[in-house]
Amino acid sequence: MAFLGVFLGIIGVGIGFVIGSCVGFYFFVYSDPKVEDFEDPVVRPISERDVTSMHDLIPEIPLWLKNPDYDRVDWLNKFVLNMWPYLDKAICGAIRQATEPVFADYIGIGHRLIEAITFETLSLGTLPPTFQGVKVYETNENEIVMESPIKWAGNPNIVIAVKIWSLCIKIQLVDLQVFAVPRITMKPLVPAFPCFSKVTVSLTKKPHVDFGLKVQGGDVMSIPGLYRLAQDIIEKEVSKLYLWPQTLEIPILDSSLCVVKKPVGVLHVKVIQATKLMKMDLLGLSDPYVKLKLSGEMLPSKKTTIKKKTLNPVWNETFKLVVKDPQAQTLQVNVYDWDKVGSHDRLGMQMVPLKLLTPNETKKLTLDLLKNTNIADPHKKQQRGQIMLEMTYAPFKEDNDVLNGPLSPVNGENGVGPIGGAPSGAGVLLVTVQGAEDVEGEHQNNPYAMVIFRGETKKTKVIKRTRDPKWNEEFQFMVEEPPIQDKIHIKIMSRRMRMSFHSKESLGHVDINLVDVVHNGRINQKFHLIDSKNGLVHVELRWRET
Repeated sequence: MAFLGVFLGIIGVGIGFVIGSCVGFYFFVYSDPKVEDFEDPVVRPISERDVTSMHDLIPEIPLWLKNPDYDRVDWLNKFVLNMWPYLDKAICGAIRQATEPVFADYIGIGHRLIEAITFETLSLGTLPPTFQGVKVYETNENEIVMESPIKWAGNPNIVIAVKIWSLCIKIQLVDLQVFAVPRITMKPLVPAFPCFSKVTVSLTKKPHVDFGLKVQGGDVMSIPGLYRLAQDIIEKEVSKLYLWPQTLEIPILDSSLCVVKKPVGVLHVKVIQATKLMKMDLLGLSDPYVKLKLSGEMLPSKKTTIKKKTLNPVWNETFKLVVKDPQAQTLQVNVYDWDKVGSHDRLGMQMVPLKLLTPNETKKLTLDLLKNTNIADPHKKQQRGQIMLEMTYAPFKEDNDVLNGPLSPVNGENGVGPIGGAPSGAGVLLVTVQGAEDVEGEHQNNPYAMVIFRGETKKTKVIKRTRDPKWNEEFQFMVEEPPIQDKIHIKIMSRRMRMSFHSKESLGHVDINLVDVVHNGRINQKFHLIDSKNGLVHVELRWRET
């Protein structure tokens, strides 16, 4: 009897399972589920809420209220709110355009059963995301960095219709909530509107994404374990793409128009001699000298000595020029006749493209001097003599930019100490005086900076009537060996623009040890000025070894 009861129970379970599966399949295929419509939430002023509801809202208080480092951005939220109906249509249009080729990859290829994938409804709803505040970071680099936490508890209406075997399955996204803290960097700053060449976006923490998913009207996310699994997958994939240090770069300006070219090597030029130069003096001789300059450079030309009363001068003088673009730059060679009175007459000129040189190989050149580069000039064929040069292009070694200056200023005498082995070999010391802060003189405030290194002095332009000048001027010092034991002296001066007993005044100075620059390759810091109450000077130092 017991056996019969068990047997009949098994048969009953089997029959019930078959009937239930058939009924469920029937409703799944032939039912027409109604997509849930969301109503706008009821908004109530804070003054109308009681103590209990206020405690529930504490986690939602914006960061500008809890953290004084964040600034309030109500104006931005109002702007987004007014623009949201138009942003909604624009974003949805971009989503449709971006997803069409993706959907096409899954339709009707091979043995795939999917016949069509379309957006039946696509709307981001009426609630825009809100910015919880904005925090701007101060850095020593040529960039603007800011963070703005974003919360979006939206009511989107997104329904995707998937057609399989002539059956239409509707998938609906509901109750979307997103919280993310993006870091936005605009760099580098350039003198062309909108004054930055690209925008870099990264996430400072893993984003929180919460949503509901319905298939044919049934809540799929209610399946045990699926909700947590879906959230983990989304956080992992988004973090893999955009969590710092991974970034999303959005170009704004053409890189060829705004890129700031940095030195990449040194051009060694030896001016050997010239022959059969033109006669410019009454006695049938000339007083020649040579000027060398790279195209695209604003620096003064390099000059040889003047050879008096000769048409076949011999110099054997070597010069070094910093190269920024060896594929585009040319060496401009100009030979002049020195005159004691009046302007100097040009005897001839020639141009040598640097792309003709092989790195680290010396090339001897004998160049015919020309009047100018105009091919149609009838006087161009006149014989003006020749000049002989030796040229060697020595590219820098790979960048060693390890140290980025801290935000807090440091004293000029401080040193970190050597890192790794001692470098050796010639190179270029690049000094960029970015600006100064809180420099104030007793008699005038027209500051300029003086950079003194191994007896060589270079000056920035004068900025009138300011205590926070911005120069952003770069100076180059050629060095035969690494300046490990040297210091560079930077002095901030003020010049009286009119005649006065106090024509010049010191606003402070600093001595910077170069050992850290040589070993680290680059230092970008603000230094306290000696003999100044609160003065700072912002200097970027780079060592490039050939």
